[in-house]
Amino acid sequence: MRVLVISNPQATATTARQRDVLVHALSADAKLEVEETANRGHAAALACRAMRDGVDVVIALGGDGTVNEVVNGLLTDGVHDGVPALGIVPAGSTNVFARALGMPNDPVEATSELIAALQQGRTRTISLGQADERWFVFAAGFGLDAAVVSGVEEHRRRGKKSTHALYLRTTIKSFFAESRHRPAIQLELPGGGLDSGLYLAIVTNCTPWTFLGNHPMSPTPRASFDAGLDVYARTRMGLPSIAFGATRMARGTTKEREFGARTWHDLDGFILRASRPMPFQVDGDALGEREVVHLRGVRKALRVFV
Repeated sequence: MRVLVISNPQATATTARQRDVLVHALSADAKLEVEETANRGHAAALACRAMRDGVDVVIALGGDGTVNEVVNGLLTDGVHDGVPALGIVPAGSTNVFARALGMPNDPVEATSELIAALQQGRTRTISLGQADERWFVFAAGFGLDAAVVSGVEEHRRRGKKSTHALYLRTTIKSFFAESRHRPAIQLELPGGGLDSGLYLAIVTNCTPWTFLGNHPMSPTPRASFDAGLDVYARTRMGLPSIAFGATRMARGTTKEREFGARTWHDLDGFILRASRPMPFQVDGDALGEREVVHLRGVRKALRVFV
């Protein structure tokens, strides 16, 4: 079995020791290579090369951003039988994807689980999302959600560490900076279905959507790696409705239509269209502003060792 470990040395919880423990444990049973990323996009390039070279397994050692890049590299040529299986050692600040798969959040414990899964050949084939040409593994956001991600990235470029407190402060700042009088987004379904008057849209292919500390936040509690895409949108942005919605997310009890919230379940494809440029993100990576985004759910897209 040929295995490539793609390690992000800048990930929040990555250490040389963790990488060395993983490499040592795997080297007895596999032909192993290790590559460290040097810049944005490097993980995707390495994963693409591994896919085209016939590597069996690619392991992402890093956070959700590293996983997203690796997956986009693996699926450069689309879904096909030659795509290597994915392994994950979570080493970021939140690690939503790994935790949604039921993996431990601690990288040492996750390494042990991954090694056991590799030895037993224990995989799961999961659905993924695609926004235009970009794959995402757990969520995309249009509007306020993406504005928060963009704000956090700006702080990180200035040298600040990504923490839950930073996300909370940026969320509050972005909320009060956002126009709450002119909903700009509409959701277009195949066949002509249309919902307008939306302030934000969160698109998921699993639950939870994120974590507040160690507490899962689930705006789309029925979302699943075995189904299509779910959407959570807001038609009201007043403080009472936002507080109510956040409570529902924390409890995982969001309903289809309730007090400014609107949800859709198990969609194969749809379009988000805005009347003005709106921030957009996938898997915590800010992609600038868009007016139109085409989204689709791709079932049975990728094998993952879990």
